[in-house]
Formats: sequence, C-alpha cells, structure tokens
Amino acid sequence: MWESENESMRDYDNGGGVFSSTKHTLKTDGFELRGQSWYVATDIPSDFLVQVGEVNFHLHKYLLLSRSGKMNRAPDIHKVILDDLPGGPEAFELAAKFCYGIAVDLTAANISGLRCCAEYLEMTEDLEEGNLIFKTEAFLSYVVLSSWRDSIMVLKSCEKLSPWAENLQIVRRCSESIAWKACANPKGIRWAYTGKPHSVSSPRWNDMKDASPSRNQPVPPDWWFEDVSILRIDHFVRVITAIKVKGMRFELIGAVIMNYAAKWLPGLIKEGTSPADEISSCSNSNNSSGAASCNWKGGLHMIVAGTKEDSTPNVHVKDQRMIIESLISIIPPQKDSVSCSFLLRLLRMANMMKVAPALVTELEKRVGMQFEQATLADLLIPSYNKGETMYDVDLVQRLLEHFLVQEQMEGSSPSRQSFSDKNLFDGLQRGGNPNAKMRAARLVDSYLTEVARDRNLSLTKFQVLAEALPESTRTCDDGLYRAIDSYLKAHPTLSEHERKRLCRVMDCQKLSMDACMHAAQNERLPLRVVIQVLFSEQVKISNAISNTSLKEAGEGQYQPMIPNRKTLLEGTPQSFQEGWSAAKKDINTLKFELESVKAKYLELQNDMDTLQRQFDKLTKPKHTSAWTQGWKKLSKLTKASHLEGHDIGAQLPTASEQPKKTPRRWRNSIS
Repeated sequence: MWESENESMRDYDNGGGVFSSTKHTLKTDGFELRGQSWYVATDIPSDFLVQVGEVNFHLHKYLLLSRSGKMNRAPDIHKVILDDLPGGPEAFELAAKFCYGIAVDLTAANISGLRCCAEYLEMTEDLEEGNLIFKTEAFLSYVVLSSWRDSIMVLKSCEKLSPWAENLQIVRRCSESIAWKACANPKGIRWAYTGKPHSVSSPRWNDMKDASPSRNQPVPPDWWFEDVSILRIDHFVRVITAIKVKGMRFELIGAVIMNYAAKWLPGLIKEGTSPADEISSCSNSNNSSGAASCNWKGGLHMIVAGTKEDSTPNVHVKDQRMIIESLISIIPPQKDSVSCSFLLRLLRMANMMKVAPALVTELEKRVGMQFEQATLADLLIPSYNKGETMYDVDLVQRLLEHFLVQEQMEGSSPSRQSFSDKNLFDGLQRGGNPNAKMRAARLVDSYLTEVARDRNLSLTKFQVLAEALPESTRTCDDGLYRAIDSYLKAHPTLSEHERKRLCRVMDCQKLSMDACMHAAQNERLPLRVVIQVLFSEQVKISNAISNTSLKEAGEGQYQPMIPNRKTLLEGTPQSFQEGWSAAKKDINTLKFELESVKAKYLELQNDMDTLQRQFDKLTKPKHTSAWTQGWKKLSKLTKASHLEGHDIGAQLPTASEQPKKTPRRWRNSIS
C-alpha cells in the first residue's frame, strides 16, 4: 500500500483537507440536527428549505444563490426537492457548510460524492473564485491520485455515483493511478506499504525522500491483489485494462483475476484448495513470501468493505453472470496465464448461469489450449441442459476438438506465434509435444470410465469420444478397456453386434498382461474379442521366448518367430492354456451345430422342390387340340398292347421250344 491521505495532505496548499469559503459568510455556530432536519445555529431565521431524500435542510437563500448556479435559476422558490442529487444528504451537508464558511474536512471517503454534488449544483468559478468545484478537483488531483490507498477508496465510493463519476473522469483517473502504481517496481517505491498485517508487511518508510525500503523484506509482486479485489466488477475491469496497457506480465494479470473470482464467485474454488494454491500454481514469478501472502485479507478490505476475514460477498445470480462474462473478456490470451482447473470451473459456472454463448465458446477454446493440464474432477461437469446424460459429454467432446485443432496448428507452424516473452514461447513449444496428447488420452480414458456408468449414455457418444484421439496417442489401452468393461456392466442389454462395435475401439495388442488375464475371463466380452486377446498374448509370449533364446545363443539380430504348437503350449501359462482349451471346445461345438444346420437346410430344400413340382402339376392348365389328343390315345393303346404282348410272351415256351419263325416277306412295291 501507499501512504494514507492524512500523510499526503501535509503538503496540500489549502491547509490539508480542511477548507472553507471566506466570502459571503454568515456568522454561525454550525449546523444542528433535529430529527430528520438540519438547522443553522444563528439568530437569523432560515427562509429556504432544501429536501434531499428524507432529510430537510433549513437554510438561507442568498448564501446558496451566490455559489450555486442551479439554485440561482430559481430565486422565487422557497422549497427545493433534490431527490437525484449525487452523494445524497451527506454530500449536500458538506456543500451547505462550505457555503456558510464552515470548515469542511475532505477525505477519500467523501471527496467523490462532494465533487459530483458540486457539479450538480453548478458551483463554478463564474459565481465565485475558489468555489467548491475548484477545491474538490484540486484535492482529487494533488492528494487522492498520488496515494494508492486513497485511489482505491475513491474508486470504491464511485460505485454509487454513476454516471456522474464516469462523466467527471473520476473512475478513469483513479483506474490509471492504480494501474501505474501496481506496475511500478516494488524496489523503487517510496510510499508505505500497509496492506498486510504488520507482521508480514513490508516496513514503513519515513518521510525522508532519500529513504529506501529494506532489502531483507522485499515487497512481493502480488501485494496489490487484495486491494483491487474489493472493487466492483466494472471498475475492476477498468483497472485490469489499464494495467494491460502498461505492459504488466500476463501471469500476474491471470493471478489477480483468479484471486478476484475466488472472492466474488462462491463455490468456484474446489474444496481443499485455497485461492493462494491456484495463484501459486499458475504464476511462476511468485516467490516464497509472495505465495505465503495470498492467505491474508488486506487492511484496506477491512476498512472499505467492512467485512470480517472469513466473509464472502453476497452476490446475486444476475451479478454473478455479469462477473463471469467480464472475467472471460479480460483473461489474457496467452497460454498458461490462468490454470486449466480455474478455466474449467469457470466454464461450469458459465453453463449453470446461462452466460452468452459467444463467451462460452471463447472459454471452451481457452480450455482446449490447456486440455492436457485438466483433472478428472474438473471435467465431470453436470449437464445443465435438459439432456438425458448425467454429465455433459458433448462439452468434453468440443474441448477435445479444440485441443486437437490447437495441437495441429502448433505442430504445423510452431514459429508462427511471435511473442517477446520467453516463458510463453517455451509453453507453446511444450504444447506441441506428443506427451500432451498422451496425457490427454489418459484423461479421456479416465473420463470415459467414469461416465460409462451412466445408463443413459449412448453407444455412439461413447465411441465418438473414444475414437477422437489418434491411435498413436495411446501406448497402452488398459484405460480404454476399463472404460469398455464399465460400459458393458452398466448396459447389460446390448446386442452381440453392439458389443462387437464397442470393443472395436480397443486394440487388443496394446493390453497389458493383467488386462489380458481379466479379458480372457470376462464373460461380458464377445467371444471373438476374447480369442483376439488370447492370440495377441500368445504372440507376445512366443516373441519373448524367441528373444530370450536368441539372446542366449548370442545372435546379434533378433527375428521374432512363432515355435511349433508343442513348444508354444509349454511356454504358455496354465491359465491361458485352460482358456484356449475352453475356447477351442466352444469353436468345435459351433462348427458341429453349423454342419447340422446345413444338413437340415439341404433336406428342407429337397422337400421344398418336390412339393413345388407337385403343386405345379396340379395347378398347370391343359390346353391341347383334338389331333394331339388322338395321337395320345393311340400311343396309350400301343403301350397297352405292348405290355399285354409282353405278359403273354412270358407265359409261352422258351425260344428253343418254339418253332422257327419264317421271316416276313415284304411286298415289293412297283412304285
């Protein structure tokens, strides 16, 4: 912190913060409060009533007319109601005392309201030299803006003075003053730093201009976090914007944003984690003293906000939505400016509060830049829409897509970003590392294992999320196997085709020994998958045996080979042999059943053909001519006579007993 206003006002030309008007005054002993009315302690009766809110001021008209342009335009009125007066009755009381020549004590708490009140009453230099506008403006410029503490308090008091404080540039000037002092080198600050308790704060410096701070207790770079966190969100945004313009490091800007969110958004910080832990994990510039200093509440917070140390501001839902939207808009664009855990919890609240879709999309892209840094607990975001699933799986799918797009952009052109900060450039280079995709794959596998227990999760969503990452990102598919097994447990009604489709996302050759042993005894897996697991494991064992034998023989090169069946069975564990025997029996049983089905099918096919021919004969219509019928009858008679002759010949004697038949003599035709 910087020196207080009492120390700053010692050099003020108007005798500190106490001043009065010396012209056109009325001898009085001061103001007296009677109930809700103020009276001037003088022998001259009042002739002018000013009502500000519920408070009445019984004054003398000519004193107000000589200094207020607004009052001067209504000389014939004996009562004025000023309900829209900025600063309220407190500010008008000070202005009235100034008109009567009574000494007014200016402080950081009342200067902004009195300045706006003087502007409202039009107490300009045209009416009297050294009027109230001039004196309050001088106090703001020469006293308030030169003090850190006074600038914070004046900016805090401007919350009830909109739009007057904005139009009079009080907010802008205080924001720039705070930004300038926050960006200053702490080693060169000559002002007193009193934001923390005396046990941990930097030592106070004396009034000598040549004094320098103690080198044994340096000022931490986050000394100003607690003081600016008491400001309203719109004023906080003004301060952070001014700080960005002055070139402060993005790590500190992200840290102060997280500190502000932890104070004004209840429930944002997860259990067991303090804001100091979040800030220290993100900001690389905080030393040990700075990290330890994040747990205290600044003294200015106690003065201005008037709350206890463990209190949390009571923020309405609408105000929380505005805070979230404002914080998203001011987060620095650089990677690692804030932690991924903070971004995900902010995204959770943004979805819950129905923040603008454009800002939610921007926040999702920011999470995608740091997706590999996320934790499973932060990814388990409930589905606040009217969806069927318990968790928002579509959101994680979008985050993963943003992550892959970012990785592809950084991998294709890592030098396209031109940042002057070396730490940022190193962070971008790390982002293109394949290890980031491997960490993301492990995270996705853990997420799938957790959400697979949801009975409403469709197979398509599970498969799309599992296949979103390239196969090269997974060196081991044990996590994916656990997710598949969890899904099969939660969805026992899946068909054989659906189970095969589900297991297709897994590579059996990437399973470890323990996973293979579990899969070989897993009744939920399809038989084909179990056989693939056993075969791949036997290939691994055979290759290992071959490798061992070749090493023992001293050969320089290794060529994996599969030995004969006897050697393979001898080198295979007993559990795998039993599993293979059971699988072989099942295969033989299926083959026998298949042959039986084929035989039955052929038999039924023959019967079907016979029935079809008979049916065709019965249903086929007969359309023949008389000539054809006659020939058919003649052929039938011929056949009948031939059969009769054959029967008679069977009853006659044999050929040896019969007399020889003379050959038939044919008649020679003349023609």
